[in-house]
Amino acid sequence: MQYRKASAYIIEQLNGIVGEDNVIVSLDQIEMLYGKQTQEKTWTAIPDVIVKAENSLQVSEIIKIANRERIIVTPTGPAGGAAPVRGGLVVSTERMNRILEIDPGNMYMVIEPGVTIVEVQKKARENNLRYAGDPFSAYCSFIEDISATSSGVKGAFIYSAASRHICGLEVVMPTGEIIAFGGKTVKNIAMYDMVRLIAGSEGTLGIVTKIWLKLMPAPRHCADLLIPFDDMLKAIRVVPMIMTAGIAPATLDFMDQETIKATGKYLSQSLPHSDAAAYIICTVEAKSKSQLEEEYEMIGGLCLENGAMDAFVANSLTAREGLWKVRKCYAEAISDLSPVCCRGDIVVPMSSISRALEEIKAIGTRHSCRIISCGPAGNGNIQCTILKEDRDDEEWEKLKIDVFDEIYKIICRLGGSFSGELGTAAKWAQCHENYSNPSASSVMKSIKKALDPNLILNPDRIADLCI
Repeated sequence: MQYRKASAYIIEQLNGIVGEDNVIVSLDQIEMLYGKQTQEKTWTAIPDVIVKAENSLQVSEIIKIANRERIIVTPTGPAGGAAPVRGGLVVSTERMNRILEIDPGNMYMVIEPGVTIVEVQKKARENNLRYAGDPFSAYCSFIEDISATSSGVKGAFIYSAASRHICGLEVVMPTGEIIAFGGKTVKNIAMYDMVRLIAGSEGTLGIVTKIWLKLMPAPRHCADLLIPFDDMLKAIRVVPMIMTAGIAPATLDFMDQETIKATGKYLSQSLPHSDAAAYIICTVEAKSKSQLEEEYEMIGGLCLENGAMDAFVANSLTAREGLWKVRKCYAEAISDLSPVCCRGDIVVPMSSISRALEEIKAIGTRHSCRIISCGPAGNGNIQCTILKEDRDDEEWEKLKIDVFDEIYKIICRLGGSFSGELGTAAKWAQCHENYSNPSASSVMKSIKKALDPNLILNPDRIADLCI
């Protein structure tokens, strides 16, 4: 497929749509705003232009121009979550940051994609509700990010992925049409489930401009547990025991020793049992205080019987926020430890987590590299990160490709997938060719080509479409 660059004539048209101040063509400005997305040079490139749209009509006009002129479009939000692979045009939704409606009676919120998760939760709490699709990176996450990737949520074991809490989407299609799918109804099976298809498509099928979020009653009582173990496999093996003991924790996460050390250093504080090989972090929600105490005591006792070093309970808001701060700063702590790194997001059946972690550790040993792991153990998700450290660029490029290729082979053998919650991204696109069922890949490509006939939206997220 042959694509064009954004010419001076195109820039002039874009100025007319959103205003000159919202069209960024200066290379210095582009690098300053989006340079963080170009760390992994293999899979990213500086865009020709960034356009900041304010509403769906502006997005529609931009897309119509790009579709007509065959210009690649990369949709992105305030966090810059999607980086272009071969330049082209970036459409940012950061100016689309309004909460449009709160409907407590139906427990819905209608918002634009540039609203932060923190803003959503604050507004929901004012109505004694909450948004259950809260990711670990809530403080730096926007609704655009989670709707694009259907990311995992802090309470994934009970509440599933973020897309399960999205009941309607307004989408600008690749040809410029503005279409609303779904809405405020809990059930809607009149046609194909386009909401599920678009949510998680990572901007390959359309640009989301409005979201209907399903809210839930706020839990009455909550507590969190931090449980250190002297052995990672002991920690992981206790997870299915907890989940089959008649208790349904809202969250069940693990952190390995490298992550514990990195977060402690980043926070400049001494964590409980900082020498532990692993942490299990667990959230319990209940209707009564007595039920809450009974359940967290059961979990703590079960862990202590199976090798835990201790069990710390946090049941005040301050203590709970302090405990989760350790887990939530994972990405920042790793970046502080090694500014250049390569993150993977894999998922396996829950019973295979311990085997997967053993294999990943062995891969790191074979390649003499550090691989740091943590993730929601309750749904089999493992976020593993390779650190570059003192390697030169050539060695680093080869290392990360070789290591993740070995990891993906193991994950697929265990019945898992190469992406659990962070989207496919360009660096994983080839995995569709190497590890997916060819017939399934063919169906997905057919959907992409049917909705985006000129393949302008994020074509590099799906292997071989842009050839």
